[in-house]
Amino acid sequence: MKTHWKKWGAACALAVVSAASSLAHAQLLVGQTVGITGSAAATVKESMLGASLYLDHVNARGGVNGQKIELVALDDKFDPKLTQDNARTLIEDKGVLALFMTRGTPHTQGIVALLDKYGVPLVGPSTGAMALHQPVSRNIFNVRAPYQREVEKAIAHLALLGVQRIGIVHVDDAFGQDGLAGAQKGLQNNKLPALFVEKFDRAKPDFSAIAPRVRAQEPQAVIFIGTGAAVVDGIKALRAAGVGGQIVTLSNNASGGFTKALGDQARGVIVTQVFPSERSLNYPVIKEALELAKAQGLKELTPAMVEGFVNAKVLAEGLRRAGPKPDRARLHAALESLSKFDLGGLELSYSAKEHSGLDFADLSIIGADGRFQR
Repeated sequence: MKTHWKKWGAACALAVVSAASSLAHAQLLVGQTVGITGSAAATVKESMLGASLYLDHVNARGGVNGQKIELVALDDKFDPKLTQDNARTLIEDKGVLALFMTRGTPHTQGIVALLDKYGVPLVGPSTGAMALHQPVSRNIFNVRAPYQREVEKAIAHLALLGVQRIGIVHVDDAFGQDGLAGAQKGLQNNKLPALFVEKFDRAKPDFSAIAPRVRAQEPQAVIFIGTGAAVVDGIKALRAAGVGGQIVTLSNNASGGFTKALGDQARGVIVTQVFPSERSLNYPVIKEALELAKAQGLKELTPAMVEGFVNAKVLAEGLRRAGPKPDRARLHAALESLSKFDLGGLELSYSAKEHSGLDFADLSIIGADGRFQR
């Protein structure tokens, strides 16, 4: 699977990440609609790179059941409407076996009906929306833990440290509402009220009025629920307004691109995580990913790369179990057969009644060097 990052500019309408020589020779065709450009692009690039490490490795060894995996990626610019259009193109026109690693809560929720209509499995969506876990969505195969679990863990940690004045800033969409629900549950579990709840527009985030209101409340901590560039701008606005409390954001921002964009404001920001540390070599999956990365000339991993790598392992195993002549139904059945599957120190399970995958959640803090510390 050769990645062509330089070709994915703002004008890129179609990106092809190819595991074979051309689409005409595709054997196991998988589709992806994701924000190659747009506010989530930095993290998307890293997660796709992580996936390519594993899929390239599989293909170099002959593929799955003698067939190579080919990933067709369409840029939705992190726009839910484009996500729907792209998914329809991939399913109806390209005839993909499955979709892979979408990004965004409203984006993924918006294609559930299409997945169900055609019986297309979606493996490893990069969203921890509870609505995609409960009730079980037949064709969504989650890998990462829910956002609500991340927020609850973060608030429990803050409460243990004696932090009580906790406020919430969230994007005004399905993702923000989901994270807000987790935050409110976490506060209730620790018998704490929300110091404030502020929301911002997803399409046109503006923190000019929010930042001074947050400053006036003098929070000890702010839970910031949003994506990529919007969160970067929001954190910078809070700091410029004089907000000095702890900032906490979620795993969807766990990328090197996010910390780089934050610059001098990155140090000390807590980022929840849904996979082991990218430097935890006691996890075989991390050791495997790091060895493949170094073979490609990459010095280190990022959390987003780990997510992509693990998602790709789940996809490949599902395809392997689907047999030499897989179709969408066989792949669906194969994925549901994954019970206590060892990904390399992480155990993943699916069944007809459970599509949550993993339950791992942890906290990290961005150090002075811009790296995530556990």
